[in-house]
Amino acid sequence: MTVNTIRHLLENAAQTDPDKVALILENERCSYGELIEKVDLIANYLNTLGMKKGSRIGIYSRKRIESVIAILAILSTEYVFVPITRLLKPEQVKHIIEDCGISCLITDQKKIGTVKAADFEGKLISYEATEESDVSFEEIYKCYTGSIECDIKGHNNAAITYSFSSTGNPKGIVIDHRALIDGARIVSKYLDIRKDDVISGILSFNLDYGLNQIFTTLYKKATLAIHRFVLPADFFSHLINDRVTVLPLMPIHITQMFDEDPHRIPAPEHFKALRAITSSGGNITPLMIKNITTQFPDAQFYSMHGLTEAFRSAYLDPAQIHIRPNSIGKAIPDVELYVINEEGEACRPREIGELIHRGACIYKGYWNATEETAQRFKSIHILDKVIEPEGQLTDEIVIASGDYVYMDEEGYLYFVSRKDDMIKTQGYRVSPYEIESVVYNNIPMITDCAVFSVPNAEIEEEIVMLYSAKEELSRNEILFELKKHLPNYMLPEQIIYKKDMPLKSLHEKQIDKEALRREFML
Repeated sequence: MTVNTIRHLLENAAQTDPDKVALILENERCSYGELIEKVDLIANYLNTLGMKKGSRIGIYSRKRIESVIAILAILSTEYVFVPITRLLKPEQVKHIIEDCGISCLITDQKKIGTVKAADFEGKLISYEATEESDVSFEEIYKCYTGSIECDIKGHNNAAITYSFSSTGNPKGIVIDHRALIDGARIVSKYLDIRKDDVISGILSFNLDYGLNQIFTTLYKKATLAIHRFVLPADFFSHLINDRVTVLPLMPIHITQMFDEDPHRIPAPEHFKALRAITSSGGNITPLMIKNITTQFPDAQFYSMHGLTEAFRSAYLDPAQIHIRPNSIGKAIPDVELYVINEEGEACRPREIGELIHRGACIYKGYWNATEETAQRFKSIHILDKVIEPEGQLTDEIVIASGDYVYMDEEGYLYFVSRKDDMIKTQGYRVSPYEIESVVYNNIPMITDCAVFSVPNAEIEEEIVMLYSAKEELSRNEILFELKKHLPNYMLPEQIIYKKDMPLKSLHEKQIDKEALRREFML
């Protein structure tokens, strides 16, 4: 085993600080010594399943201490961890299971029904003892003993995370151990994470930003305070009671916390322990900045920008948040960022071009998606007109992000748009095609459907659906059907009947969404 593995971080923390509190969830506490003991028991059981190296194990459950144990147990074996968003419906869960060939799935009692509905035939492990699973964590803790030996390398696949593509079905991105370590190391550096920090575990563990909460905690031997954001009042109690010092957020959380009655929000003096707040996964609005800096005056606010293909690209120094609030900042440590035009030349200041990411945190590619991989993972030769690669070895991989940005005269970057028509809403990436497919497959009265987004300051982008049919349908009737197949964040905010749809061409039936969007915005 090399030092570039999550397992190494866990062993190091457990050896030097076995009594330090690693995880908190309300009244539950788990020390580093207890954590590695439970991780080893689960990892030992997983190794008895006889699956080949690189087999995929899914986790589909509510966030809890056991889900952290499950993640670290899988990453202590030669298997690959696949997080599945708990909001997904059976057909979406089934797609992920089939796409990456999940052999074993770890879940909780509430999600077993969804797993069964997805026709999963592999090994089913639950946290609590239940007749519907093959085995539970409770039973494994009683029946399995002993330490484990790992032969994991930094270049071994560690995880496959899924997000939605413009072609409809979610696609998986493959991440190795080294990239996870890079993320923890770099974030720890520019946020100055300390051993005595309490990091809020408010984010979901299904994507890299949320997973980084766990790995950064391990890297610095800090404490992760897990929280399930339901009500703003509970969230503020979490910050106060758990004495949170570092708070990773998404823009949707900022909106939600300040939806509370201002008179019910605790006074700023209650949050003096909080010293750093981060936000990624969407645009930050001036109102969000005002609310954060007013409510948490002692905390530095870091606005950050990441890619699907690379964990983190840029962050804005907190000293600049009021000077250039719309900027995504500059490159993180160990990363170089370039902005190039269609000719491959470096863009002039304020000239819009594509963001190219070089250096740390680059992932390995898309699972079962060679075209998508080739579109984003490029030879460094894409920068031939910008830099001269060192020496004769020029097979380095860089990321052509698909993000259109510009750089100002002082080197600060500003996001403009995305190359494709993906929608970002409430911190999630949503494919219009997926929603349209559900409509066509389940509401036969609708003959044509177009889904796109319009700006919304509270949730970044609002989903709009226009449709054609012989006659107008009830909005509630449409939503009732969509709710059977889509999570709430994918439901359109506006559903509008239109007798005829504009087409891009007379020769093929392709709806002109840009024309619809322009008409809608008038």
